[in-house]
Amino acid sequence: MTTDSRGLPDAETLAEPFGARLHRAMNTRGQLCVGIDPHASLLASWGLADDVDGLERFTMTVVEALGATTAVFKPQSAFFERFGSRGIAVLEKAVAEARERGALVLMDAKRGDIGSTMAAYAATYLDPGSPLFSDAVTVSPYLGFGALRPALDAAALAGAGVFVLALTSNPEGAQVQRATAADGRSVAQTVLDAIAAENVGARPLGSVGAVVGATLSAAAADLAVNGPLLAPGIGAQGATPADLPALFGPVLANVLPSVSRDVLRHGPDPVALRAAARRYTEEITAAVAGRA
Repeated sequence: MTTDSRGLPDAETLAEPFGARLHRAMNTRGQLCVGIDPHASLLASWGLADDVDGLERFTMTVVEALGATTAVFKPQSAFFERFGSRGIAVLEKAVAEARERGALVLMDAKRGDIGSTMAAYAATYLDPGSPLFSDAVTVSPYLGFGALRPALDAAALAGAGVFVLALTSNPEGAQVQRATAADGRSVAQTVLDAIAAENVGARPLGSVGAVVGATLSAAAADLAVNGPLLAPGIGAQGATPADLPALFGPVLANVLPSVSRDVLRHGPDPVALRAAARRYTEEITAAVAGRA
């Protein structure tokens, strides 16, 4: 991927939809997404202070160790925001340098609002002129899927992606996501169906994805949305790559499993970080091949 002087994708790169770029990245680098979650406890385990300097050393070590081989990085914005403007500056640097190394960046921000506020969130993460512009961003549909339109339109214009919360791994999510809508579908299924409608006709993969927790015992929903399925929950939350075939079945090839702490805990040694990421990539590849 080519970039301009700020590390942002150039116009030629943006002409290619996110779904196509992600599909290629997963085919060439594997289906692993590495979360960048600078918990205070992780910083301490690395021997770093819980301050901006520790945040920067932690984040850039991960990016430098894994950026040339990892398909997708998923920085959790909250862990940078807690340090204010200096933390956001670290996040901006990480986004640019990850992209320079050929990785895609999925900003885990889970934004969701209405009208001009949603448009402002879209401008933050999905406008190529923004210093936080990312290849994709996570969003919440629980003010109504239609309220996401500013983000969906901005992503389409920029060649970026949107991952919509559908069936999350936290137990509390079922209260809303498994509830029955007026037409008899689960709320999660209404979200998944709306995602599928956005991806009609896209090849090889749509640019609107769903977030489906890998820790779920069963989806109880139609996951065939013709888009990527971000699957957090592998590693510290208890799921394993071997669990993926039973949950995702025929759409397994579109799954982007996310691992955070179970890779990050191997730092600050870059060799150990690379070994942990490689092991997960191989286990995910084996699980997908076994299903095929």
